[in-house]
Amino acid sequence: MKLGLLLLFAVLPLFSFAQTPIKLTGVTGDVFRYTAFPSAITDARNIDVWLPPNYVENDREKYPVIYMHDGQNLFNRQTAQSKIEWGIDETLEKLIRENKVRPAIVVGIWNTPRRTIEFMPQRAFDVRDNVIRKSEAVTRKSAESDKYLKFITSELKPFIDKTYRTQSDRKNTFIMGSSMGALMSLYAVGEYPDIFGGAACLSPQYPLGAGVILNYMEKYLPSPKKHKIYFDYGTKGLDAQYETYQMKADVLIKKRGYKKNKNWITRKFPGDDHSEKSWGGRAEIPLIFLLGK
Repeated sequence: MKLGLLLLFAVLPLFSFAQTPIKLTGVTGDVFRYTAFPSAITDARNIDVWLPPNYVENDREKYPVIYMHDGQNLFNRQTAQSKIEWGIDETLEKLIRENKVRPAIVVGIWNTPRRTIEFMPQRAFDVRDNVIRKSEAVTRKSAESDKYLKFITSELKPFIDKTYRTQSDRKNTFIMGSSMGALMSLYAVGEYPDIFGGAACLSPQYPLGAGVILNYMEKYLPSPKKHKIYFDYGTKGLDAQYETYQMKADVLIKKRGYKKNKNWITRKFPGDDHSEKSWGGRAEIPLIFLLGK
């Protein structure tokens, strides 16, 4: 292990979870994996942490943090479910080098076999139970998204803030995901507006529950004075269904007081489909929106 990395772990504060993370190979920059990160709330899962360039050398600097769902797909194609990674490590390294974003820490939260029920926004179903389609394979009663968010906010985030040099306040804490992970990012900023200052929602899976997330947005969107929200969608595959839903979402977010291209962005990407390749290919846009100087 390089001297710099030895120094990194020498200066990390003590914490209750004593596992020494594994430094990954085949990635850009320093990515550390906590295997089977424990939880008293939900299932254990892997956590990957990407550190910005010169993290060790800049030992007095603190960094914003982006929490990202489906963490196994972010940095390494060997662990990606489709064998196609987003390339967040390369993208952020490039954006930081070009001075387009503030250096930041990325926390990749792996999903589990329970992904569907963990990524199903519970309160959205409470808002509009009467229109849930009978064909939905998983009902609101089996959803565990509230447990998943509680894990992130009450177990994972405190660990990250204690272990790494973070700017832990709302305006420097973000959440990002795609498909159902996009719904969870929107849900997270609605449920925990004092923790998350922004959400990036790529290809939100709006048809889930006949669009119940739209009713949730109407009631629980956080204040536009302290938050920013990014939406996008493609035009092929599953994404071909989303434009009508997104138009309705745009009306709601505008009604709430968000200003387009200021604290809210919606982008359409003709030709993009519902895949890691498409999401990774345009990830720099929401990253600049959340972290831009």
